[in-house]
Amino acid sequence: MPKRRLSGRQIERIQTIQDRRRQRLATRLDAAASDLDTESLPPARGRIVVRHGGHLAVEDEAGQIIHCRARQNLGHPVCGDHVVWHHTADQRGIVTAILPRDSLLSRPDFSGRDKPLAANLTQLAIVIAPRPEPSDYLVDQYLVAAEMMGVRAIILGTKMDLLSADEQHLFQARFAHYAEIGYPLTWISLRAAGAPQRLLGQFAGHTSILVGQSGVGKSSLIDVLLPDRGIQIGRLSQATGLGRHTTSAATLYRLGPGAETGGALIDSPGVRSFRLGIISRENLQQGFRELRPHLERCRFTDCRHDQEPDCGVQAALAAGLITPQRLNNFRHLLAESEQSRN
Repeated sequence: MPKRRLSGRQIERIQTIQDRRRQRLATRLDAAASDLDTESLPPARGRIVVRHGGHLAVEDEAGQIIHCRARQNLGHPVCGDHVVWHHTADQRGIVTAILPRDSLLSRPDFSGRDKPLAANLTQLAIVIAPRPEPSDYLVDQYLVAAEMMGVRAIILGTKMDLLSADEQHLFQARFAHYAEIGYPLTWISLRAAGAPQRLLGQFAGHTSILVGQSGVGKSSLIDVLLPDRGIQIGRLSQATGLGRHTTSAATLYRLGPGAETGGALIDSPGVRSFRLGIISRENLQQGFRELRPHLERCRFTDCRHDQEPDCGVQAALAAGLITPQRLNNFRHLLAESEQSRN
């Protein structure tokens, strides 16, 4: 018997019920945590490796994993957060503060509210492939998100072995304009000699997250970047019992051998349905970096860069300084955001 499809209102109602249940559980955990006397416990710094409900796996400065709970009214801790925590008598810990975040990746939930996914990223890696057919509109959404967060964005073209030499040339030329405006492009086939080393070189020293369409090969990239992922999951499970939940929760992993300058990768199922939320025209145009130098040349401060006279952005387009597809994607995103707002 085919499954009955749920309406948007039904999905939102289910989400609300689940949020209430989680809140009741969190309240009970907060009440238990608030009874602990943390004033007499020495504070320590750490980083959240994974969160599952009210449970946190925190890596301390020595690299040890501690099973913690969050103190009442702490806020919404997420994977990647730097925190202050205290040891408790049961050889576990309690997180008492979230340190200021350098960046935060979030996406809107069913009700349109921003849901944090991961904190303190330094790099967004956008994965494309010949198949499925890549969407430059989706790529531009990811790039806007990276610009808004203030993190580095790179584009990884995978599965190049699926194309002939001529097809590779045409495919890479299609995305060459991204390199021209400053986004690094790396074209790779994981079957080629030296591919793992080239890949690790793009991630070393960064806390990264992979984003992209389903089927582009993110799982294969993760296998190369994290050859010891199973060992890391086992370590998490042994220390906290949370390891079995890493397939359903954002988890921070240390990069595998070969990343000589260190680095980490956050694997988050939440980015599989990533999309931009409501965004203002001002913020959106700042998210298209090649538009910025021409904005002051627009006659009108609220210029939409469409049909307005004396538009600096349209003049730059005519001069070949901006690609038509990028400007079209800007206009589409602006219209979509305005429609969502109304």
